[in-house]
Order: sequence, then C-alpha cells, then structure tokens
Amino acid sequence: MNQINYQKELDKIIAGLSDMQEKSAPELFLHSCCAPCSSYVLEYLCGIFRITVFYYNSNISETEEYQKRAAEQRRLIETYNREGKGYPISVVEGDYDPGRFFRAARGLEACAEGGARCHQCFDLRLRETARRAAEGGFAWFCTTLTISPLKNARKLNEIGQALAEEYGVAWLPSDFKKREGYKRSIELSRQYGLYRQDYCGCVYSVGNRK
Repeated sequence: MNQINYQKELDKIIAGLSDMQEKSAPELFLHSCCAPCSSYVLEYLCGIFRITVFYYNSNISETEEYQKRAAEQRRLIETYNREGKGYPISVVEGDYDPGRFFRAARGLEACAEGGARCHQCFDLRLRETARRAAEGGFAWFCTTLTISPLKNARKLNEIGQALAEEYGVAWLPSDFKKREGYKRSIELSRQYGLYRQDYCGCVYSVGNRK
C-alpha cells in the first residue's frame, strides 16, 4: 500500500487557498494537545486560516496538570495575538472529563504506548473536535497531534478523514513534524518559556516519560 505524504496534501490545500482575500479566509477549528505542540502549527497556519484553538484533553489524568497546560495554551495565544502573528486566534476550552477517557480506554489498559488505547484516545478527542466544528459552522478541522514524533500521523489522518465524512466538515490533513516542524516547536517553546511536559498526560503514559 502506498504511503500518503500528508505534508504534500496540506501543501496542495494551502496553495488552493493562497489567493483568498482576508475577508474570506477559511475558518479552522484546531484541536490542540498543548501549547508547545501548537506553537509551530499556529505560526504556520495563522496567516492562512482564521483559527479557533479547541483545547480538549480529558486524557490528562491529573487536574493540576490539566490546568497548567490549559493556562500555557491561553498564554501562548494571548502572546501571538499581541505580536500580531497572522489573523487573530481564538480559543475554546472543552469539558474536562477524565471519565470519558477511562471509559474509552477500558479493556486496553495494558496496551503498548502508541497502540489501540492511543487510537481510542485519538478518536475521542477528534470526534469531539469534529462535532464542535460542525456545530460551529467551521470549514475545516485539524489537530496538532501530528507534530509529535511519538504519534502516528497516518492513524490520526485516517481517523480525521473518517470523522470528516461522518460530521460533514472538511479534514485538514497534516504531518506537522515534517520540514523540521517539531524542531521549530522546541525553538518556540524556548523563546516563549513554555512548559513542556514529558508525557502525553494519561496515567498509562507516565512510565514512558523521556
């Protein structure tokens, strides 16, 4: 089976939007896992789309950790808007309900990191993103998760595309780690003094900290 180059797919879409005027810039509902991962994605896309960041991460087991990451997300967006990086960026915080994640992960607790449990987590977060995007009349939805070298970009794009068909909102394909996107996110995290966590947030990933 041929591998899809999701960065090239994104390039084609952006090329088709490049001549649009400011008043007609498409609206993107962007799921974000955290400020560091979103830093490059927002820098990359905020001159093309009018972005609303959807911070929805019930996979984070500890309330204090969740709140710390949410605060960093808001701080980064406030800074970008103050600096005038592209179109103004909005942010919406989803419901924090770890119980939803634990129900999705039931029976998969012993799965290896990156396996079926993670795929269920992807579906949980992207499904809510697609639902809210459709409800809000957004043209596109996407996720920052593909910037991580530890996340399966193919699986994320497959889930996103399936949800696009289910909810009737266009999926923006991505593999944001390409073209040194992950490296740029590290640079931006240092530049803005962002808190960079060393695990995805769920209780099962704690043992995989780097």
